[in-house]
Amino acid sequence: MLVSAVVFAVVAATFSAGHQVADHVFGQSDKQAAHKAAPGWHGWRHLLGHVLAYHLVVAVMLAVAIAALDLPVTALGVSAGMGFSAVSHALLDRRWLVRWLLIHTGSPDFADRQSPICGMYLADQSLHSACLWISALLVACL
Repeated sequence: MLVSAVVFAVVAATFSAGHQVADHVFGQSDKQAAHKAAPGWHGWRHLLGHVLAYHLVVAVMLAVAIAALDLPVTALGVSAGMGFSAVSHALLDRRWLVRWLLIHTGSPDFADRQSPICGMYLADQSLHSACLWISALLVACL
């Protein structure tokens, strides 16, 4: 049980750091960020490019952590965790779900707020963190 907890802690920390680096530095161009929620193939093309680049960064960071710390993970766990991350990341980055959640949880003004913070961006990042928590649980428990 303690081993699973340690694996979860390491993977969660790696996913968190990986998310920041991949979402804001190496895994998304300005063009992808601007167009990933656009309708049709145009939006999906930009989104898929971002999700692929993002997960390449995260996969490298996770592989380094697994190798450096000799983490006892399974191929099923890593595949499930990365798969859940990719699907949830793509769904959230289309933006409609984030807006829908804010509106239906009583925060429609927050969804439209741009200053002093962008409500949609903050909610998006919070939901990504929750999904990465689930991804880390999958890696640690499967």
